[in-house]
Amino acid sequence: MDWGRAKTVLIYAFLLLNMVLGYQLWADVKETAGSSLDFTSLTENTQRVMDEKQIQVLAPIPNGSLSLPKLSYKYEQNARSPRTELEKPVDSRLVFAKEELTQALRGYISDINSYQYDPLSGDDLSAVSVQENAFYLHPLVEKKWPLFNVNLKLYYSNQKITAYQEPEVELQPSKEEEKVLPAAKALGRLIDNVLPEDSVVKDIQLGYYGQEFNSDTQVAAPAWRFVLESGQVYYVLGSNGDVVSPAKEQPKE
Repeated sequence: MDWGRAKTVLIYAFLLLNMVLGYQLWADVKETAGSSLDFTSLTENTQRVMDEKQIQVLAPIPNGSLSLPKLSYKYEQNARSPRTELEKPVDSRLVFAKEELTQALRGYISDINSYQYDPLSGDDLSAVSVQENAFYLHPLVEKKWPLFNVNLKLYYSNQKITAYQEPEVELQPSKEEEKVLPAAKALGRLIDNVLPEDSVVKDIQLGYYGQEFNSDTQVAAPAWRFVLESGQVYYVLGSNGDVVSPAKEQPKE
């Protein structure tokens, strides 16, 4: 065996491998930076305010403009549905895998597939109780957009889902649609007029939100939800840009 030649081949192989791994690492970093740190969709004034108030945005800013159907839904928020105990507890890790969760709970919750898990609901100041050991899921409008006002709760203990509380809700999306304010403009309005200094925006998501009234029929509008690292939540209504904080429930012009 020609050990000199073999050694040379191994050296070139390792060099090639390092080049491939280095390129992959560079591509991953570039992709992450491009989605999380690109603020070119924000106006120059908003970027200046960000710098002055030392506001950070760690979540990607969705692109494009959308039109979503208007929504009304039947839901009596004052009537708590009963908590139902599972005959056989389910591994709580399944909540992160929708197909497995659907399979495990379909016998208890027939429409479990029409809900979406929200890992940030515990941070929402409008939640019924942030002290409960529960996972929160929201019903999906047309299987795409979560209705933030309503929660399906999966109670857990010792890493097992032991019970659930299913809301009695009937979604009634309209055929009529309304144009939604782009995420960049909604975020700009929030930064320019509402967010305090040193705020950190960690999540941006489009869904539905509406102030609840003493009625069986409620109305919700498309809204961008912004969650801060502090746990504070703001909704920017997609139709007119009004900002709502669930802690105060007063729109800000």
